[in-house]
Amino acid sequence: MKLRTDLILRRLGREYIIVEPGQDMVDMSKVFTFNDTAVLIWERLQGREFTLETVVGVLLENYDVKEDIARRDAFALLQTFKEHGLLTE
Repeated sequence: MKLRTDLILRRLGREYIIVEPGQDMVDMSKVFTFNDTAVLIWERLQGREFTLETVVGVLLENYDVKEDIARRDAFALLQTFKEHGLLTE
């Protein structure tokens, strides 16, 4: 899977949001805000193919977390990305 290449991560004050270029009017019901961990993962995955294991690896490399917790959190994040159309297959 890959992240959609048309989406742009932008910093807005202390927050990070995903912007969909080409929208004439911003649909605020479709704005996604990211925490620092999601930003790190998004930046590491941008422009490359990845799997659940890739995301687990990013978490394990950057946080003091047990593998089972990293796997659960990575799965939940990818599910959220899928549900909101942020991924391509």
